[in-house]
Amino acid sequence: MRVHVADPQRYGALPFRRAGRSGLDLPAISLGLWQNFGDADPHERRRDVVLHAFDRGITHLDLANNYGPPPGAAEEALGRILARDLRPYRDELLLSTKAGYDMWPGPYGSGGSRKYLLASLDQSLARLGTDHVDLFYSHRFDPTTPLEETLGALRTAVDSGRARYVGISSYSAHRTQQALAVAADLGLTLTVHQPAYSMLNRWIERPDPMAGDRSLLDVVGGAGLGAVVFSPLAQGMLTGRYLDGIPAGSRAARGGSLRREFLTEENLAHVRALAAIAADRGQTLAQLAIAWALRDPRVTSVLLGASSVGQLDENLAALDGPALTAPDLDRIDEHAVEAGVNLWAARSSDL
Repeated sequence: MRVHVADPQRYGALPFRRAGRSGLDLPAISLGLWQNFGDADPHERRRDVVLHAFDRGITHLDLANNYGPPPGAAEEALGRILARDLRPYRDELLLSTKAGYDMWPGPYGSGGSRKYLLASLDQSLARLGTDHVDLFYSHRFDPTTPLEETLGALRTAVDSGRARYVGISSYSAHRTQQALAVAADLGLTLTVHQPAYSMLNRWIERPDPMAGDRSLLDVVGGAGLGAVVFSPLAQGMLTGRYLDGIPAGSRAARGGSLRREFLTEENLAHVRALAAIAADRGQTLAQLAIAWALRDPRVTSVLLGASSVGQLDENLAALDGPALTAPDLDRIDEHAVEAGVNLWAARSSDL
């Protein structure tokens, strides 16, 4: 059985940030396994990406129960890598997973019920081959289940040792305020919020009238939660891959999370302008997008997927780029506009 020998220089180059007022540090860039980690992806490539990420100092690996396809495949694949390659390094890793969206048929395979969340967590642990995850999320707000039940299940996850920390994902500012109040009554500490955030999806900055006109970033920052933002490249729109059309074999061509209807001429005009700003700074568009998402100190880490070691290295180079200046940010703000790409709005953050 192979055991990976990690790079002895893996710590020191990649900056870590504290998650709110907790004791938890996270790398500025974390590896998300939402895309490129299903059964159709070659396992050796998945293994190479994970091991290279660890060697570069990325300790945080983010999953959900339904990542694949098929659902569960990403956790199973990472479980193989943990068992065969990273077993000596388990305590250096921060593993996170989630439950909330459809996972299995019937009334107990989705939502925020205690039955679903804890059953899903047990299944995730079995697929990963570990007795605990470091961070377990309620993946979405469920309007059909009392928050007391959803957050009570998270408390059970912590009290039973199945999770070290817990958090919420894609909850609006006012739902986050409600969750924090319920958690306080339960004696539960929420540590991290995971929302989508990018130059084309700035919803976490918008004032929420139901939260006293505070934005989600305001609520998260005020409560001392960390923010781990996902989809900073807007499902691929901010990679520069679609500046001249839809390439064959691309995510948009396959009908995945990047929908063809997002690639309007208006949206692409803004993306092209952002690419020109990036070029002026000596960066790729993706590197600019990553640096921009990290500009706010309330953002602890950005989650990035990677289909190859080379792509991962290119994105990590965003941390070595020039600092964003006030004129840079003014130019970006002209084109960092809502593009209608928030896939999670109707299913959670607008509820």
